Amino acid sequence: MGKPTGFMEFKRELPPDRPPAERLCDWLEFHEPPNDELLRKQGARCMDCGVPFCHAGIEISGLATGCPLHNLIPEWNDLVYRGLWREALDRLHKTNNFPDFTGRVCPAPCEGSCVLGISEPAVTIKNIECAIIDRGFNEGWVVAEPPACRSGKKVAVVGSGPAGLACAAELNRAGHLVTVFERNDRIGGLLMYGIPNMKLDKRIVQRRIDLMTREGVLFVTNTEVGRNYRAQRLRDFDAVVLCGGATQARDLPIEGRDLKGIHFAMDFLLANTKSLLDSDHQDGKFISARDKDVIVIGGGDTGTDCVGTAMRHGCRNLLQFEILPKPPIERAPDNPWPEWPKIFRIDYGQEEVAAVFGRDPREFCIMTKKFVGDSRGHVKELHTVLIEWVKGNNGWPVPREIPGTGKIYHGQLVLLALGFLGPENDLLDQLGVKKDARSNVKAEYGNFATSVPGTFVAGDMRRGQSLVVWAIKEGRGAARECDRYLMGKTVLPG
Repeated sequence: MGKPTGFMEFKRELPPDRPPAERLCDWLEFHEPPNDELLRKQGARCMDCGVPFCHAGIEISGLATGCPLHNLIPEWNDLVYRGLWREALDRLHKTNNFPDFTGRVCPAPCEGSCVLGISEPAVTIKNIECAIIDRGFNEGWVVAEPPACRSGKKVAVVGSGPAGLACAAELNRAGHLVTVFERNDRIGGLLMYGIPNMKLDKRIVQRRIDLMTREGVLFVTNTEVGRNYRAQRLRDFDAVVLCGGATQARDLPIEGRDLKGIHFAMDFLLANTKSLLDSDHQDGKFISARDKDVIVIGGGDTGTDCVGTAMRHGCRNLLQFEILPKPPIERAPDNPWPEWPKIFRIDYGQEEVAAVFGRDPREFCIMTKKFVGDSRGHVKELHTVLIEWVKGNNGWPVPREIPGTGKIYHGQLVLLALGFLGPENDLLDQLGVKKDARSNVKAEYGNFATSVPGTFVAGDMRRGQSLVVWAIKEGRGAARECDRYLMGKTVLPG
């Protein structure tokens, strides 16, 4: 800790975001870059705690507490304070293959468990992380590092999201010949098509992919293993790692669901980003929210990304429905530190709606009962009711409708952002891997081996819908165990 009194001298301060009126006119990232002096002061606030929960990487009450990657956060905070950026980059890369991704899209469980956060606002860990890696690229410190020798072993990685990319990077580092299969036309999985450009610029993703290509990883696009690439062909490889994600969207099977204008969130986001990258939206091959009343059903990150995207299209009005209650402003008694703080937050999308329409778009404890269409079979109304949460027979909370609270909302575009149920089954059934009670691929955390010898699994396909940082952690762990399987021992840290 370079400055023992830093946390007393300096307050938490983040660089300002671009004003909503400005950023709604483009698809560029909405964060402004911080200056060195601000970063130095924020790094000085880190206390280098004797028990630094920020990199604990454990789960408490089902939520991540601290960084799952066990990032060496106090070390690189101190190095930034002392101006040793190159050394900070080295410490950052020891545990995280892609800080340029997590520094932008991770919800920062590290900050939620920062010890300073018990009594003061937490250290700006995520902001410092992003600044370190961006400087590393800008200074030319991040360069391709192909392995010195090859093992001769061939590994197939199915899926190029954060788990697949992390797994491929580590296996390539160990000297194996890695081929990554991606069914879309671009590499990156949800990093490329699931997270909109204003949150994660696709040039950042492509920069990493280009670097991995120079290091010897082979990427194959437009190839869906199990469909246009037979699953049996994976036997040509010495090992396989499944990193296909949990891509089965949760539906809302109520009356009127088959009406036009009701879409899954990922269909909306994928088409938007693809059209943006292909033609700057000139090809018209996306689901437009322009001049429509938009209702987003779902209150998570994906719902917020739908809000931000619809606002940039120029929607006429926007609401966001959340079935859960509005979170408290401060931690509830049953949500103590160092658990992830389940508190009310205003994300970039809600901030943009408030700037344009003068209100937060969210409606809490609301349930959609049915969709109603017009004469053309297109959705025009949502019939809703308010609910309250009560204890059910099994002790778990269940929703109960509140009589007399029915209401009709107008909407010509409805986006379902209700989460995901698990991985798609076609490939898994062809491979014959066993699944668990939640329909995910069955494999123990720590060894990542499926029921099929030589086949491993990582990320959302194993654990269910989760965070990018967990996907990277699992990809690294699966690479370690795959290397052990191939070589009898491993040099990878996992």
